[in-house]
Amino acid sequence: MSRWMKRKDLAVVVGAGQRGLLPTLSWWHLVALGVGGVVGTGIYTLVGVGANLAGPAVVLSFFIAGLICVCAALCYAEVAAMIPASGSAYTYSYVALGEIFAWVVGWSLILEYSLVVSAVAVGWSGYVGGFLISLGIPLPVWLSAGPYAGGLINLPAMFIIAVVAGLLSVGTRESANLNVALVVVKLAALALFIALAGAHFNLSAFHPFIPYGFVSHEVAGTPHGVMAAAAIIFFAFYGFDAISTASEEARNPSRDIPIGIVGSLAVCTLIYIGVAAAAVGSMPYTEYAHSAEPLALILRKLGSGEAAVIIGAAAVVALPTVILAFLYGQSRIFFVMARDGLLPRALATINPRTGTPIRITWVTAVIVGVLAAVVPLDQIAALANAGTLLAFMAVALCLLVFRIRDPLRHRPFRAKASWLIAPAAILGCLYLFISLPQRTQLLFACWNVLGLVVYLVTARVKRQ
Repeated sequence: MSRWMKRKDLAVVVGAGQRGLLPTLSWWHLVALGVGGVVGTGIYTLVGVGANLAGPAVVLSFFIAGLICVCAALCYAEVAAMIPASGSAYTYSYVALGEIFAWVVGWSLILEYSLVVSAVAVGWSGYVGGFLISLGIPLPVWLSAGPYAGGLINLPAMFIIAVVAGLLSVGTRESANLNVALVVVKLAALALFIALAGAHFNLSAFHPFIPYGFVSHEVAGTPHGVMAAAAIIFFAFYGFDAISTASEEARNPSRDIPIGIVGSLAVCTLIYIGVAAAAVGSMPYTEYAHSAEPLALILRKLGSGEAAVIIGAAAVVALPTVILAFLYGQSRIFFVMARDGLLPRALATINPRTGTPIRITWVTAVIVGVLAAVVPLDQIAALANAGTLLAFMAVALCLLVFRIRDPLRHRPFRAKASWLIAPAAILGCLYLFISLPQRTQLLFACWNVLGLVVYLVTARVKRQ
């Protein structure tokens, strides 16, 4: 039992980071990495979903979801600046709480990142399939869908994962530079929507503002209300945590990581609220509440069909940047777990030419590629949400533990009102976890039971 509770020494962790990956990233690369991970299909679809649950108060739902994430982000920023080493919540838990807690968090992050990358790749495959059909060159079903969808293998999903893995293998800075360019494109598209829809802004569209009330309650068997919408919308915000996996590759991690985390979330929150306000103010929410593409639908109804096409194209651009952010983050978590001996150490090798962990990057790509190709992700994708919430709660708890255990340690970034912010993050994430479907909670528990079995086996092998 004492081995399970063994904690890593902070100085050893920081020292390992200084001997690890090649530091090539500046703060703007990190902001773009966070925005690239956060701004995906969520903002293009969740405005309609949220409006259906909360009415015009979906703007308030975006604000509340963003506020919970801000609390978690501030916790990440302080702990990441204090521990400039890769591994994110896994590493912080190893130092603050002990090995068994670190394993559970790391195992949960593996689930989160794998499912997100795979699900987004499948979504990208759908967009590309539709685009090819419009050109008159449809892909056969057996090549563009998994067995669960009547096909054999989802080749486009595997293709985009391979492309992103190849880009990450070439070099972290090179992939980060391309990511910056793609992020600028999709932010410009969202700014275009705000400008065009905002020109038709009518305050009367916000009345009544809270038609379904504030607290989540069922209407016709479906949870409605501001908080019900916030519980769904929250999952359009995560992705900024991938920045903390880049600590060893940041030029000045103590400064750049907090800027990247807080800066990216601030940009995304402002964009999200702006998009929601422009959408709600442009026309009655009932006209797009059930649409799978509410932003494009709004623009078409407003007579801006060409802009709607641009918005749709930007959605295609948005997806590879999400894949890049999460595949990058997962490969770095795998890398650190292997370096710690909790996964095969042979995976923790760095290519001397590119300064990147090519071996673990491709192992990660193969795992998520297989998931994307054959697994019915629509049935288990919500598990990613559970893994994220556990990681957020763990980091907030680590902040409090460090404040008690080592109050005098230098903190390059110090979160204000930490004893308010960290508990708010924990309670907010706990509320959202409880709001998940019971099936998702049960599957998440089963995943972690499997993880504990794997941990016991690997621990036994290490002792022999």
